[in-house]
Amino acid sequence: MLTRKQHELICFIEDRLIETGVSPSFEEMKAALDLKSKSGVHRLISALEERGYIRRLPNRARALEILRVPERADADGTPRPAPRDLPQPANDVVEIPLHGRIAAGVPIEAFEGSTSLPVPAALLGAGEHYALEVSGDSMVEAGILDGDYALIRKQEVARDGEIVVALIDESEATLKYFRHEGAMVRLDPANRAYDPQRYAPAQVRVQGKLAGILRRYA
Repeated sequence: MLTRKQHELICFIEDRLIETGVSPSFEEMKAALDLKSKSGVHRLISALEERGYIRRLPNRARALEILRVPERADADGTPRPAPRDLPQPANDVVEIPLHGRIAAGVPIEAFEGSTSLPVPAALLGAGEHYALEVSGDSMVEAGILDGDYALIRKQEVARDGEIVVALIDESEATLKYFRHEGAMVRLDPANRAYDPQRYAPAQVRVQGKLAGILRRYA
């Protein structure tokens, strides 16, 4: 039988996994349970692990897997059945399509590709994603460097100020800030050495929004 705090903690972890797919941090757990220190969270986690309720996934930060959940009740006292399939922690690695290189400079030819790239799922969030290898230096002031992998969430619309993959004239793709300027679409670099690019709206098709950057070090 679980103590009240143990029950509160596993319910909090379950709710967070269902809501976001990501295990809560120790700081979040400490705040949710109104504990004075993270050591209290460590003790509760260890107790839940010993009782077979959770498992810590090795070599993955903030990765907790729920093995079983205690019975919960609604506000009126009616028992609530435990969900059969809890989402796996988003700290796992997933494979997303790697479609080739994209310009962070002057536009280059649109890409095709069929390889994949392993990515920590916590970097992605909801939606369908793909990856592109960055070529050029026009986005360096946004922290996007030549050779980085841009993680792109597929979508066809964008708000001003978002970094997007823009397909120009159905033949060239580029990674830029998206903005409207009067009747035109302006694609802004993040490098003072480059000028903004202006196009008629019919020339530009948004193919996704930047969700994250993955960088490999030699």
